[in-house]
Amino acid sequence: MRYLLFLFTVLILDVSYSQTHLYVHENADEYVQNTTKMAILPFDVQVKLRPKQLKDFTSEQIDEMEKAEGLDVQRAMHSWFLKRKKRGTMEISVLTPTQTNALLKKGGIDIHDTESHLASEITEILGVDAIIRGTMETSKPMSDAANIAVGVLFGFGGASSQGIINMDIINGEDDELIVNYNKKVKGGLGSNSDDMINILMRKVTRRIPYTE
Repeated sequence: MRYLLFLFTVLILDVSYSQTHLYVHENADEYVQNTTKMAILPFDVQVKLRPKQLKDFTSEQIDEMEKAEGLDVQRAMHSWFLKRKKRGTMEISVLTPTQTNALLKKGGIDIHDTESHLASEITEILGVDAIIRGTMETSKPMSDAANIAVGVLFGFGGASSQGIINMDIINGEDDELIVNYNKKVKGGLGSNSDDMINILMRKVTRRIPYTE
């Protein structure tokens, strides 16, 4: 009886710790078969600092911090997919963040404001079949530059954190949403963007059609 009570408590704690929602298009396998290359866009990140912390930053500084976070999430997610490709669990090529951002700028698109453009427009500029875009909320900065700057002021180095990631994989030919992945984690996100992405993406590896 005590074991059952303990197990029930663990299950409750696990649900409160991590919440995951995953949508996969019913014809996802067909879309994947027609995808050879994709690109990851900079994420739209919001750093939810506390009021006492916010007063020490201007709105411009917060904006720059969040843009830096968005680029760092883009880089970390690219690294995450590259590891899957190296392991042989993913055949699709992924454009590097440097290539992606350079081509977007050349095409007249603000890399920090891509939501106002359709996936079909962006994939044509990038020469890819699909894009990954999304939003991220975090209770503390994760990129090295922002983490150091805020950590100096508030000692965030070992602080616990929470975050919400919402990721879309969109087909460029018809702007169809193939995958939507939403995950919320309270506590234990690690100390940088690589830790954060690895934790947030760990359980989705075998559930999205782009990785085996």
